Amino acid sequence: MSSEFLTNLHSTDPIKAAAAVHETAGAIRQQISKVIVGQDAILDQILLSMFCGGHTLVEGVPGLAKTLIISTVAKTLSLGFSRIQFTPDLMPSDVTGSEVIQEDKQTGTRNLHFVKGPVFANVILADEINRTPPKTQAALLEAMQEGQVTVGGYTHALPKPFFVLATQNPIEQEGTYPLPEAQLDRFMFLVRIGYPTENQELEIVKRTTSGAQSEPTPVIGAPECLRIQQLVRDIPVADHVVQYALRLVRSTRLDEKSPKFIRDYVSWGAGPRASQFLILAAKAKALISGDHHVMPHHLHAVVLPVMRHRIMLNFNAQADGIDTDRLVSDLIKNIPIDSAA
Repeated sequence: MSSEFLTNLHSTDPIKAAAAVHETAGAIRQQISKVIVGQDAILDQILLSMFCGGHTLVEGVPGLAKTLIISTVAKTLSLGFSRIQFTPDLMPSDVTGSEVIQEDKQTGTRNLHFVKGPVFANVILADEINRTPPKTQAALLEAMQEGQVTVGGYTHALPKPFFVLATQNPIEQEGTYPLPEAQLDRFMFLVRIGYPTENQELEIVKRTTSGAQSEPTPVIGAPECLRIQQLVRDIPVADHVVQYALRLVRSTRLDEKSPKFIRDYVSWGAGPRASQFLILAAKAKALISGDHHVMPHHLHAVVLPVMRHRIMLNFNAQADGIDTDRLVSDLIKNIPIDSAA
């Protein structure tokens, strides 16, 4: 990016800084489109999560380019990338690193030396995270929550920025270890990838079966990512918008004020982390859209990936074929924007 762009990104003028972020998002999308066909909404959600400093769980059947999308995003952001293939025999030390005995050739003394694991990178692709036992899952999730790992009684800080983008296959459940709700809650977004359209699939086939393969050009680096994270938190939000976000989240919890369809189909509603992530994601959505404050339509754009994995359905919902996306969409229709204004 140009020196003028960097100046604007670090400007104290919020309008110039917001314009620079909007320009950045457009340039990132352009570079990613060299490799990925379609999936614009999915890419935006992943970028929003990263600009918020959050983590994303990507769900989709095999062959939908989940891994390629994540690695391409890392390349466009010029960040250190590490892929961890989660398997049933993966140990926590395979993720975090371990201490090994190292001998000093001059003195002959032996000391423990920490060898960093693949988690020491900016962008971590946790491929098929539900195929490894809970103990190994917990090692990664601790790193996500704390931004550090502890090995042998010593704490080691992870590089900044730090993003975990995990994938899981929703159709193969045999031999898997589903993430508990408390661990799912640590992911800012649950992103679901669907099949491409016929025209998109035609373009995919043409690109992947030809000789020429395009590579994305890095757009920004780690310092710019950290600056954008700061700008996201500086975006103002009016009180009535925050109250509307709280009404959306609190309406998923079972009490006498909950809508009837929530009482019929939900066994456990979203917690306070959903409210925090909903506002933060809406700030990021406003920023990359070139807006200077959060409006209700920014909330609507991010409410599904924030909420869908934080609502536990009961047997009635399963019997009637109701999913969380349907319930959240119904909430948007039923909860008025201005009732607390």
